[in-house]
Amino acid sequence: VQLQASGGGLVQAGDSLRLTCAASGRTFGSYAWFRQAPGKAREFVAAIRLNGNRIYYTDSVKGRFTISRDKFKNTLYLGMNSLKPEDTAVYYCAAGDPILSAVRASEGYRVWGQGTLVTVSS
Repeated sequence: VQLQASGGGLVQAGDSLRLTCAASGRTFGSYAWFRQAPGKAREFVAAIRLNGNRIYYTDSVKGRFTISRDKFKNTLYLGMNSLKPEDTAVYYCAAGDPILSAVRASEGYRVWGQGTLVTVSS
């Protein structure tokens, strides 16, 4: 199983980007995006749990980011609108079968993409 993330880049505050994560191999129960800003720990951004099609976001991106998955293409997306400088980070996609209470925890995900850098200038 492999995940290949792409779509990052340098944008200005207020701009939009869409990240893509192409997956190969088996289907997992949950897919997520995490990010890591320079000098900071990796943090949860959004997740989609296929059982029940439940979606989760961290508070700082609610209303601006949208996670989605195309099951036919086995591809995960993260639409990002109204980007802010504090969104600057390396974004990672991940796949796994975390229990419901751990869907926001990185430990619940077994497979990780290589990361794509998003830089938002002010």
